[in-house]
Amino acid sequence: MLEIAGIGRDRLQLRWVSSAEGQLFAEYATELTELVRGFGPLDRERLKLPLAAVERALQSPTLRWLMGMEKQLTERENVFHEKLDPHHYQIVLQKVAAEEYQKALLFELLKEGPQTVRQMAAGTGLPVYTVSLRLNDLERSGQADMHGHEGTSPRFRLTAA
Repeated sequence: MLEIAGIGRDRLQLRWVSSAEGQLFAEYATELTELVRGFGPLDRERLKLPLAAVERALQSPTLRWLMGMEKQLTERENVFHEKLDPHHYQIVLQKVAAEEYQKALLFELLKEGPQTVRQMAAGTGLPVYTVSLRLNDLERSGQADMHGHEGTSPRFRLTAA
């Protein structure tokens, strides 16, 4: 998700270390510290929107379900005696993660108030077509709706929760 958001996957690492492996933990911590130091400081203000979108996307039921079903989908047979190829699963997971991130990005941007599709594209860096697709997803799920016009362009807002 951090890669999709343009932050970089190497700023976060997960390593399993036993409590009896203090030296190994210290080595990992030093290695990660040096790696992150090489990236330079994280501009939190510039990354405020992408970080909020990452957090929201990771809470998506669709993404959480898909991630939780990896073993079932790739190692065990379904009722039709089929297994999903692990490479294909990763492709599907990447696609869903990108779509959930894009929806979350629009959701977070719309917290600032109603906007047109072009304003959302400018605010997120997403192509207008992608904004339209993900906005449609938000509308279908009842999270956003049309709220007036700016000239001839419809404006969209978050719906009341």
